[in-house]
Amino acid sequence: MVAGLLAKRMNAMKASEIREILKITQRPEVISFAGGLPAPELFPLEEMKHVAELVLNESGRKALQYSTTEGFEPLREQIARRMNGKFGTQVSCENILITSGSQQALDFSGKLFLDEGDIILCESPTYLAAISAFKAYQPQFIEVPTDENGMIMADLEEMIKKHRIKFIYVIPDFQNPTGRTWSLERRKQLIEVANRYEIPVIEDNPYGELRFEGAILPAIKSFDQKGLVVFVSTFSKTFCPGLRIGWIAADSHFIEKYVLIKQGADLHTSSISQREIAKYLELYDFEAHIRKIIQVYRNRRNAIVDAMQAHFPSDLVFTRPQGGLFTWVELPKTMKAVELLHHAIQQEVAFVPGDSFFPNRIVENTFRLNYSNMPDERIYEGIQRLAKVIRQYGG
Repeated sequence: MVAGLLAKRMNAMKASEIREILKITQRPEVISFAGGLPAPELFPLEEMKHVAELVLNESGRKALQYSTTEGFEPLREQIARRMNGKFGTQVSCENILITSGSQQALDFSGKLFLDEGDIILCESPTYLAAISAFKAYQPQFIEVPTDENGMIMADLEEMIKKHRIKFIYVIPDFQNPTGRTWSLERRKQLIEVANRYEIPVIEDNPYGELRFEGAILPAIKSFDQKGLVVFVSTFSKTFCPGLRIGWIAADSHFIEKYVLIKQGADLHTSSISQREIAKYLELYDFEAHIRKIIQVYRNRRNAIVDAMQAHFPSDLVFTRPQGGLFTWVELPKTMKAVELLHHAIQQEVAFVPGDSFFPNRIVENTFRLNYSNMPDERIYEGIQRLAKVIRQYGG
């Protein structure tokens, strides 16, 4: 009876597998590689206590009041300066809309661009929560073959020639789920293709500042001359996810429409959270905070890679990410990650099967591992448990 009362779009919407797995992993004895959770011990608690008090003392009535839809102007200015300095973009405060996390930015992008049946091009695999956000608008997904340098451009262009594409969705830096990073050449090639066919690009970049080796690569947005690239990011991975502060950076012709969508959704993002982040950026060394995160996550990346090399069967393939929070494992084609997970949970270790990261294809022999949210010794123990399960199940 309930189904007949709901909109048709609800038929395509399912519970997030990651969220369901996280319910299991709440038990302290379970070593979980499943979530994409930042390390809570790196949250700046004492500094935020100070910041919260200052914000309430200095501007409490404004911080607790309704605010502008676009967001707190000093924070938008700080974001624009950091983007231009870090990623080579040329955006201003007027190009920034503050959102309630980058997940809201993805949802708004679906609402802005998609009609039922429209086609999205995405990496294969791609971010599960983006698939969920876009599915509400009933599009079709086409997966573009992807290697260690990003989308394969010949395949991308061939698909554009065959179909009417509404937008291209990409995660160029330390991609979720694979951890791979696009080369500079592929970034330039993508914008050339987008310009040639005048197709918008949604560039999702929550991890770009968390680079362990080498220099940060320019954003695809930095090469954007036609205003086709919508850059989406968040403070969730570099600061505190509980504040739910993300943003959209785009040219005015898109930002004006995003603002209208935001007004209809929630009027504006939390006023006090925006002011608290702005005050933290004003008073403290945010770059030092990020360097601290990078040091910890680099060590944990090394720990998980070393453990997999030491304990996993030799026929397994996995990525060695240069940054971010994830690595990606490919099992022999005869093995199914979902079935492996059931065995793993019995040994009190968990991961996310990879099948949900493919919107169209059935790929059963992959899974994602997160390394950011536990100390080295738990990583080693968890990989040893998982390796034991793989050997038993694969044998």
